[in-house]
Amino acid sequence: MKSIVLLSAGLDSTVNFCIAHQKSELCLALTFDYGQRAARSEILNAKRICEKYKVPHQVIGLPWLKAITNTALVNESADLPKLKSAELDVLEKTKESAKNVWVPNRNGVFINIAASFAESLGANQIVVGFNAEEAVTFPDNSENYVNQVNGSLNYSTLSHPQVVSYTRNLNKKEIVILGHEVHAPFEWMWSCYESGETPCKQCESCLRYDNARGPEYIRT
Repeated sequence: MKSIVLLSAGLDSTVNFCIAHQKSELCLALTFDYGQRAARSEILNAKRICEKYKVPHQVIGLPWLKAITNTALVNESADLPKLKSAELDVLEKTKESAKNVWVPNRNGVFINIAASFAESLGANQIVVGFNAEEAVTFPDNSENYVNQVNGSLNYSTLSHPQVVSYTRNLNKKEIVILGHEVHAPFEWMWSCYESGETPCKQCESCLRYDNARGPEYIRT
């Protein structure tokens, strides 16, 4: 089995990267720069992870996606949604948060670019970092989405690579446990909507990550 991984250096993608490295020949990791606030930190940490595991790493710039994205994940003049930990299970709040950081067809674009690399490199699978927790508000994280995309790849490619996510049926806490089992480099994970020396600790991504790590984990 030969794999390409979409690596943002977040919890989900890093754990999937480590599993793919153990279970397959990991021939390439792709990190996308679409003007997101966290781009600098994501690229830096993805590079560190790939260097540690000696996996080729390529950054793909998507300036056109930045140009057509008006939501707060890219548009720094818009306020990022800030939730309280108690609101992470309030569907109305999380749906509104997801809407405010939505990037048009982001995962569809990423996967189709990866599929071109997969055909060129002879990779059987495209490994992505999805999870059941965020699939509730991000439909492009869901199992149904993966099944539909895989169906389309049977037509848009000759080699028919398939999208795989080892964590798509797990919540964040379960992914943390799995991450420890596969010795994932937590010190290089970046699960924040912002870039910087340290995570903001206020965005939804930070809250989910910190809650999953538990009270014994103090992020500095």
